[in-house]
Amino acid sequence: MAVPALAAVLAAGLLTGCGGRTGPAAPDNRITVWSEENLPPQTVATQKIIDRFEKQTGIRVKLVGVDENQLPQLIMSAAAAGTLPDVMGGIPIGQVWQMYTNGLLNTDVTTEAVRHLGRATFDDNALGLVSDKGARLAVPSDAWLQVLAYRKDLLAAAGLPAPDTYADLLRDAKALTTGHRVGAAVATDPADVFTQQSFEDVALANNCQLTDGGGDVTLDSPACRRAFEVYDRLGSAYGSPGTQTVDSTRATYFAGQSGMLLWSTFLLDELAGLRDDSLPSCPRCRKDKGWLAEHTGLVTALSGTAGSEPAQFGEVASWTVTKTAETAASRTFVEYMVDQGYEDWFGMSPEGQIPVRSGTAAEPHKYLDAWRSATIGVDTRRRLDQVFPDALLDQLVAGVGHMQRWGFKQGQGALVGATNGQLPVPKAVSAMTGGQISPAEAARQSQDEVGALQKSLK
Repeated sequence: MAVPALAAVLAAGLLTGCGGRTGPAAPDNRITVWSEENLPPQTVATQKIIDRFEKQTGIRVKLVGVDENQLPQLIMSAAAAGTLPDVMGGIPIGQVWQMYTNGLLNTDVTTEAVRHLGRATFDDNALGLVSDKGARLAVPSDAWLQVLAYRKDLLAAAGLPAPDTYADLLRDAKALTTGHRVGAAVATDPADVFTQQSFEDVALANNCQLTDGGGDVTLDSPACRRAFEVYDRLGSAYGSPGTQTVDSTRATYFAGQSGMLLWSTFLLDELAGLRDDSLPSCPRCRKDKGWLAEHTGLVTALSGTAGSEPAQFGEVASWTVTKTAETAASRTFVEYMVDQGYEDWFGMSPEGQIPVRSGTAAEPHKYLDAWRSATIGVDTRRRLDQVFPDALLDQLVAGVGHMQRWGFKQGQGALVGATNGQLPVPKAVSAMTGGQISPAEAARQSQDEVGALQKSLK
């Protein structure tokens, strides 16, 4: 279902009630929690945290795992039926704003939770991305970042610098492109939000924004046209032919057939050879699973030609409380999950769950210190700080504070949610890298389609 239609149905459901409840639940010390951390190992780990919570508080919790791609439809159905959960966890920024726009969140509870836990213990940037004029739409929990992995051994042999600017990125990609290797592996799948995330990372580096401060769409600006040009070079001139997906890009780099890879920090445990189902497969990796990690460098922030300083794309996952939630029990649960249960929560996958709460008032660095020493991997487990150097971990933590996103600070959260549903930019990127349209045409197509989407939301 299209996002504008979803918004309309949600609004109608809230106004009429649809036979369900529309206000806070009567206290019974029972809550339902939806979690996007829904893989079997994550569900088991979350349930262990919940078991301790129930024993400590007497509050009963029903845990339900939900898939990110199905979440909008599930929310629509639950809102219409009056059966929304009390709490939702692992919720991305766009979905938080979509629910807020549709009046589905109890921001009083999350605002009070942040105040009680200590606003100063949270990363300012993470809080800002899920806040609206002082109201905390959610309690931010953890973040992942988009990073550029590159073969530092190959660049060193060629005497080339790390690809942290547009100029160096294109120069390195060209030099790394040979008869048996492409220079870069970047997503071009028109039907995957991963392509949106990858392009947005490159675009932000050039200060290409979705809209300006007045809300006008700016994807056909000079800054954005340059971003489309750079992405086109990476995806077509220096990339693999055909549609490239989240899985194929990683596989190409792991096989040693790409000099660079644009991916998220969830890559790190796989890159280190700690997951048997996603092992690096390059010739030297067969004897040494950690070889590729040792010969890979990471760029956490990229600079373009128009951007005044390096930019970093990432995602913040948050805890939300719904309008129909049992407020006291829900607040107690959310506070527990970013306090007593926090280390076990982000410990499920530390490479993709960088804590955005650094510690407590008494122990300001408690959680960041625990994150650094947390173990990563599935079939093999190793401490994060034993696999990757402190300098990189420092960069990842700093990246959360400098992370940027399209639209949210311009008050366009609903538009961001809609673009994530309709994916007009990935469609233009795919057509462009497939040779069907030029970068200038891709910028214009994105401008027109996002503009039309914006009008449909008014």
